[in-house]
Amino acid sequence: MTEEKTVVPLLEPREGIPPVITDAAGLARTIDAFAAGSGPVAVDAERASGYRYGNRAYLVQLRRAGAGTALIDPTGCPDLSGLDAAVSGAEIVLHAASQDLACLAEIGFSPRTMFDTELAGRLLGYERVGLGTMVETVLGLRLEKGHSAADWSTRPLPEDWLRYAALDVEVLVELRDILHAELTESGKIGWAQEEFAAILATPGPAPRSDPWRRTSGIHKVRNVRALAIVRELWTMRDTIAREKDLAPGRVLPDAAIVTAALEVPRTKKALTEISAFTGRSARRYMSDWLAAVGRARALPDSQLPQPSTPGDGPPPANRWADRDPAAARRLAAARAVVAALADEHTMPTENLLQPDAVRRLTWEPPAPLDEETVIARLRALGAREWQIDLAGRPIAKALERLEIKGEA
Repeated sequence: MTEEKTVVPLLEPREGIPPVITDAAGLARTIDAFAAGSGPVAVDAERASGYRYGNRAYLVQLRRAGAGTALIDPTGCPDLSGLDAAVSGAEIVLHAASQDLACLAEIGFSPRTMFDTELAGRLLGYERVGLGTMVETVLGLRLEKGHSAADWSTRPLPEDWLRYAALDVEVLVELRDILHAELTESGKIGWAQEEFAAILATPGPAPRSDPWRRTSGIHKVRNVRALAIVRELWTMRDTIAREKDLAPGRVLPDAAIVTAALEVPRTKKALTEISAFTGRSARRYMSDWLAAVGRARALPDSQLPQPSTPGDGPPPANRWADRDPAAARRLAAARAVVAALADEHTMPTENLLQPDAVRRLTWEPPAPLDEETVIARLRALGAREWQIDLAGRPIAKALERLEIKGEA
């Protein structure tokens, strides 16, 4: 029998719960402390997704040797560029960095170098890479993760939430140190550094031209007049949500928008008979919703939205066999190579090579189909150099074999 590992609950920050920094004087003291500290800086951010409009940070937690832990309220300290400059030469340690980088950048904090403990865990083959699980597996400590989905715009923040927030960065640097050693020992540290640099260099997503088309359930809407209703209701909801600083779904659920588009209510009574419009927030704006439906009904045909056109990428892979059997064979061959390499190097296939790059490469293969052109195409599709070194030649060989047999 294997001896069960003892796990110790992590209940209190080492120096206690620090006071929340809410003003310029407190921020200045924090900047001085972190500038005088040493080593990597652990950083985390808490948002109010699902409660407030947008994805901004409502609490930022940091920890550094010699400085301790700081909790900063961005509503009182909306500019952290001074803190950013003070630690500009330090490695910033985050967990699932892509979730926090955008909201940190909004308040002036943009890492130059970083270490992502979640991504490190993926590259090392850990089966579960949530922060709580990683801390428990690697450090033998148990974090309480009960407040991750809380409304962090709440003021004042409850003490148990602040304890949770402080503990999220309490051992992040220790976790980083062990993962860094494991990456080095396994020969993957260079791969990780390429990944971290690529994340920092990737610009944020451009604003969508028709964000209303992301309405959940819109696939049920089959005609352009109904699509116009979706657009008008979505736009009205977004305006209200922005003005009231509420998550759009708390103003009106997507299901209400889609149902209204399908049923085309013409009176308030008809609108109230749609169950998704019975919520308190939705009822408050009944006149606005009915006006939006009326505007869509009155639009001339020339102003109606057209059905969405396919994106620039390949179609869903489950349609390839019917639309292009040769492409389906190329995709299967490339995926088999990636799966075998991922298994050999103990990591998820999507981390060994981005699935979108595999799909685009095999849907529209380069010509001539050889090692040089395949590698050039993968590089153009954003594959990292370590990924190309591992997978470029094997994928090219697999595709060349299909071409020789007349199957590509």
